[in-house]
Amino acid sequence: MDEVFKKLESAGVGKIEKNVSLSKCTTYHVGGECLLMVFPKNVSCLRKTLSILKEENVKYKVIGNGSNLLFSSKVYEGVIIRLDEINELEFLTPTKIRVGAGYSLVKLSLLAARKGLAGLEFASGIPGTIGGAVYMNAGAYKSDMGYIVQDVTVLTPDLRIVKLENKEMNFHYRTSFLQTHPGYICLEVVLRLEKGDKAMIEEVIRDRRNRRMEAQPLEYPSAGSVFRNPEGMFAGKMIEDLGLKGYTIGGAKVSEKHANFIINYDHASSEDIKNLIEYVKDKVKEEYHVELKVEQEFVNWE
Repeated sequence: MDEVFKKLESAGVGKIEKNVSLSKCTTYHVGGECLLMVFPKNVSCLRKTLSILKEENVKYKVIGNGSNLLFSSKVYEGVIIRLDEINELEFLTPTKIRVGAGYSLVKLSLLAARKGLAGLEFASGIPGTIGGAVYMNAGAYKSDMGYIVQDVTVLTPDLRIVKLENKEMNFHYRTSFLQTHPGYICLEVVLRLEKGDKAMIEEVIRDRRNRRMEAQPLEYPSAGSVFRNPEGMFAGKMIEDLGLKGYTIGGAKVSEKHANFIINYDHASSEDIKNLIEYVKDKVKEEYHVELKVEQEFVNWE
């Protein structure tokens, strides 16, 4: 990995850090170390980074805020790429925004509200990046990214830059083209919003923030909802009805505020959290004959 570090450094791709704890990069605050973490300065530097890693046959993973990832406690024997620096923002029209993949979704939703633009209110409590939100088709309150994305510029596995229109992104409940096509990387997004009443938009955001604080365990590290809601059902209600609120494995706990949240309650390990997710999933299947789908992505468990 020293040779890879030297090549990346001489290529001037951006900041490079060695032996980084992944607990600093995920909202669960757990995970082992990665050997290298790279912050490409721009898209050109990202392509250089990937070209070097492919030449050296080094595994890598591109991440955003880590709000939907569960890394194991093992060392990640590869390179983690953060797109924090790919965060340009430009208003193409008064209601159309082009924004880089590394831009904060919460920050953008608040900016839109200040400008009296409607459409992003649902995102004001989702602690991810634009790229991560597009990848997951993040959503809340019966809306999601698929409703507001016009097009997405991606980097293909062979390092070409192409634009995908909304229909090509195949947005569905918590999924998109990017999830089913590994190796494609979101670079930037064009969003279509609408003119709205600034005071009303800000009131909606305040109201939802208050509701989240009352209903969700925001005082503890978590990754939001653990399970997707099955058709016509609510995962949290099923888990609560099984009496699993407050159930713990190690330092991980099923939240007593919201049963579809698993929290890092007391210095949990990655394994505590994963074991608790699997325990809850098994109990729901046993009782309801329903296979819950986990929203989080498990990384480095093989």
